[in-house]
Amino acid sequence: MVNKNNRVKSTNDIELKDRLVAINRTTKVTKGGRTFTFAAIVVVGNDNGIIGYGLGKANEVTTAIAKGVEAAKKNLIKVPVHKGTIPHEQIAKFGGSRIILKPATPGTGVKAGGAMRAVLESVGITDVLAKSKGSSNPHNLVKATIAALSEMRSPMQVAQHRGVSLDKVFNG
Repeated sequence: MVNKNNRVKSTNDIELKDRLVAINRTTKVTKGGRTFTFAAIVVVGNDNGIIGYGLGKANEVTTAIAKGVEAAKKNLIKVPVHKGTIPHEQIAKFGGSRIILKPATPGTGVKAGGAMRAVLESVGITDVLAKSKGSSNPHNLVKATIAALSEMRSPMQVAQHRGVSLDKVFNG
């Protein structure tokens, strides 16, 4: 189901929930009047480690959201969620947006702003500390957050890379 770089191949057996992050309205002035178009950035996730984002553009908001959901289902990734939080600290950037994600103790909640919160809650993370620096453009924040989550490694992956047996990881 998941290949080497955390991509999810099939979505047949996954129950995905979509979440609208932002809608942008653009106006084109023509001889006949104004033409409005809408761009919607949408995040889909299953609240259990699978996340994807998509951008949909159309003349109506509902069509733009539907296109965004379809685009999001085409680029899903698997993220290691360890006890409701992320396994380790991660820094990422995309365009002018820079983000920092830190694991948090149970009960902390998702301490993150708008676009980052939508991504982190859709992936199923319940406790995390997040900070965004630089641009607050929702498109770049979503892409930076997903880039950070895609670079996460689970404790089992780190143990296998170091050559440590898995029973030492879980039993001390």
